[in-house]
Parts: sequence; C-alpha cells; structure tokens
Amino acid sequence: MSTMKNTYNHKGVVIDKPWGYEYLVYENQHVALWLLHIVQGQQTSMHCHPTKTTGLVLVQGEAELSFLADKKTIQAPEKQIIRRGLFHSTKALSPDGIFMFEIETPNDKNDLVRLSDKYGRASSGYETAEHERVKSGDCVWIEEPAAGQSKAYHAHGTDFTVECTSEIRTLSDKPDEDILIFLRGGLGKHVDGRRHLATIPGDVGRANIVKQVAREMEFLEADTLILTIPQRPRLSMTSTHNS
Repeated sequence: MSTMKNTYNHKGVVIDKPWGYEYLVYENQHVALWLLHIVQGQQTSMHCHPTKTTGLVLVQGEAELSFLADKKTIQAPEKQIIRRGLFHSTKALSPDGIFMFEIETPNDKNDLVRLSDKYGRASSGYETAEHERVKSGDCVWIEEPAAGQSKAYHAHGTDFTVECTSEIRTLSDKPDEDILIFLRGGLGKHVDGRRHLATIPGDVGRANIVKQVAREMEFLEADTLILTIPQRPRLSMTSTHNS
C-alpha cells in the first residue's frame, strides 16, 4: 500500500498548545520557520525529531532548555541547534512568557516523538485540526524580497529583516552578535571541481562565525535568503508587521 506525504497547509492558522501557541511564519521546499509563544512557567514536552534538525532562536524573554542529561538558561537573543534525535524541552521563565523562532529541516511536523509531557500528550502526535484557529492581524508572514532587496518586520516585540542576496560581501557589514538564519541557499566553495555548500537552509549562526566562514568560501548561492535578528531586539509588546 502506498503512503501519501503530508502536505497539509498551516499557513493560515495558529496552533494552540497547552503551553501557549505557535504558527508558521515561512516555508519553502527545504525549511519551515515557526514562531512559538510559551507562557511563563509552561514548557514544551520532552521530545525529539528523529529525522530533522531544528534551530531554536529565542527572540524575547528568558528560557530554560532541558535535555536528558543537563539543562541551561538562556536570554534573548540566543540560539540553540538541536540535532536530530536529541530529546529537548523549552520552559518560559519570563513574566510575559517567551517568543522563539523554530526552523526545521526538513519540513515535517509529523517527525515528532514525545518522551514525556506534563499535559498528557506523551503518546500523541502533532496537534490536529481541533487545536487550530484562524490567524489574527498581529501574526507575521514573511514574503520573499526581490533579488538584491530586503524587507523589515516587527512582530511580537522583535525586529528582524529578510534579505535576498547573491553577494558574499553583504555579510561583512553584519554586527558580530547578530543571529543569521539561512532560509534558502548558502555559502560554498569548489572542491575537486564540484560545488559544495558549507552552510545550507536551516543553518543558524552568529554573524561573526558566519563571516569567518564566508572569508574562506568562494561563492554565495544565487538568491540566498537570510533572516537577520539584531543583537538588541526591541522589547515593546506592541505587535505589528510590515513588508
């Protein structure tokens, strides 16, 4: 019996969770970018993704990241890469909760195994339609800018930009502490006459490290799409977006 790949479209909905909510911000054939809001004192399940890599970027508030062997506290803006198969949980510590970007590669919400969950979902998969509601006006959606252009956004107290570029030199002006998320394309060089990418869609890094890599690379893929989160995001609770 053949199986059909899940192609459900989450673009127009918010998924309510027992710890808050999340919604899709951007997706393409390689990645899905989500924005999560976790209420103070609440936490995601202790879970893993067997086949996908996840990048977490805390953009507002203070959070506790827990793993099976240890835990750590982080403050915005901060990043964490979760390799496939690594069990992890995120808890909001801030009075107003936290907002966090989550970028997943590949794009598959059903790639989820919960080890434990305080809300009784340990044996359940990803939330179904009864947990969805239509997006409100303060939900941001990223529209791809034209080649050589960028778009600025402000959502849930956080400023960020998305740019489409083919020039390595556009990375050199980034402040070192900015956080960069590759949504499409990447940096690469020729190895034995073949093009190899050193950064790929879904990669997350501090600008100082990305610039260090870029200095040794030969090209940036045409129309690479990069999301930049500044080192000092605005903390206003007013939520707007523009494109």
